[in-house]
Parts: sequence; C-alpha cells; structure tokens
Amino acid sequence: MSFSSEVKEELSRQLSPARHCRIAELAALLNVCGQVEISEDDSCAVILHTENISVARKYFTLLKKTFNIEAVIRVRKNACLKKSNVYLAEVTSHSDTVRILQAVKLMTGDQELVENQGTADPLVIQSSCCRRAFLRGMFLAAGSISDPEKSYHLEIVCSGQERALQVQQVLREFEVDARIVNRKKNQVVYIKEGSQIADFLRLTEAGISLMKLENIRILKEISNNVNRQVNCETANINKTVSAAVKQIEDIRYIATHMGFSQLSEGLEEMAVLRLKYPDATLKELGQMLHPPVGKSGVNHRLRKLSRIAGELRGDKEDYYD
Repeated sequence: MSFSSEVKEELSRQLSPARHCRIAELAALLNVCGQVEISEDDSCAVILHTENISVARKYFTLLKKTFNIEAVIRVRKNACLKKSNVYLAEVTSHSDTVRILQAVKLMTGDQELVENQGTADPLVIQSSCCRRAFLRGMFLAAGSISDPEKSYHLEIVCSGQERALQVQQVLREFEVDARIVNRKKNQVVYIKEGSQIADFLRLTEAGISLMKLENIRILKEISNNVNRQVNCETANINKTVSAAVKQIEDIRYIATHMGFSQLSEGLEEMAVLRLKYPDATLKELGQMLHPPVGKSGVNHRLRKLSRIAGELRGDKEDYYD
C-alpha cells in the first residue's frame, strides 16, 4: 500500500464527534464526488462516485452516524481502466436525499438545488474544527501525497478555480502555504515543504501517518547533516593534501637548485621535517620542532619556503631568512 493510500485509510476511520464537523466533511465529499439525480416525478437521489474504497466507507459512515441513513454501495468495473473498481454509494429515498443536501447547503429550504456547487457554503465551514474536517474530506475525495522517502509533495485536484481558491484559503488560515497550478482542465492545490505537509496531516488528524512522516524527515535530516560533514571534511582533507604536495615540491626544488645550507636554521629544520613527514598536519609538525611552535608559526615558515622556491623558479634572486 502506498503512503497516500495509508493516509486515506487512516483518515477514513477518523470520525469527528461533532455533527457540524461531520456535515462539513460530507460537504467536501459531495462537492467533489457527488451527483444529484432527479427522476420524472421530481424525486431526488444522491450518488457518490469514487474509485477509492476508503472514500466510500467514510461516506457510508458519515451518513449513518449523522443522519441514521444507510447508503447502498454498488461496485462496478471502470470502463477505461478494467482493473479498477468504481464504488457508487447511493441514497435513493427522496426525503433522505433532501435532508442530506439541505444539511450541506446544496439545497435550499424550498428544496431548490443550489446552482453554484463548486465550493462549500461558508456557513458549513465557519468554525475552525469544521474547516479541518472539510480539508480531510477534500483530501479523501481528491488528494494524494507522494512517498516521503522520495520527495515531499501533497496535492488536491479541483475541477474549478473557485474550489481551488477556497481550499487554498482554508489552508492559509491554518498558516499552510499552499500554491495553485493548472494541470490540463483542473486546478491543483499543492504543498511542497515537508514541514507544511506535516502541518496538514496534523490538521486532518492523521496522527499515525504524521509520525511516520516525521520519522522519515528526521532520518533524512540526519543523513543530510552527515553528508554535509563528510563533504566538508573531504574538502578540507583534499585542501590539506594539495597544500602538502605543493610544499614538498617547493622544498625539493630548493634542495636541488640551492640546497638547505643557505637557509636559516629554522627554515632548514622545517624543510627537513616536511620531507620526512609528508602526511603530518601543521600542528604535528610544530610539535616536532625545537622549540615547538604553533600552527601559525609552521604555516609562516612553509610560506617562506614557498616564496624562496618561487624566487628560484623566477629570476633566481637569493632569498634569505
């Protein structure tokens, strides 16, 4: 099971204790997946279409717990994807349908269907807890999340711009920075930051999935820190080795073209030690000198030797300490 499926499975079993929150979640499901059918005798039925069994289960549970209505669930094969099932949760009773649609503000008190069904009615999601339930329903109906082991990406696909803007606005009220992008005929609300996705899971009460995501984020951060330290240490080692190689080349050049006898006692001792211990650090070289000197003193002497070698390679002027 993918991480996205695990999140939806967990959310499908999360039931708000408050009736108004359950209605907010129902509103999200019906806005995305719902369809109202009107028969010749003007009776109404409401059908929810989904390819996700978790969504069908959640819809069934919400109707049962909120209205004591039992939807009839049918399964059929997807005409385009023969291996995929389509779940239809139907409420055929006119009176039950009216109760559901009026509760989610998709039908007026006069039993007139609301024309603009692209967004949830503000009254349905006026409370903070209801907005959380609304986001849970939107993700169940139209959301997905990538495997956090690979990347951080959460999205909710909306069929219209108004719906996308509403989802974005609700998320931003919870300080989740959601963006919108066009994808074919849809508007996609997406979140890219791992910390923001964690906030979304926290808002929608997907506690188990949140813990899994946070564990992965921690391991990734540790791994990234280790890699940065290794890269830094490797760069320092390469720099130290390159410097040592250059120092030895300069000292050998001095030995060949001038000899150590013309060097001061301190520089001669330094040159001999560097040749004898090519892998030693500046600190180690300093401790071998008599008397010992610090890293800056060792570096100063090696730079002098380098300048002497440079003079010899150039105009061959004598250079004495």
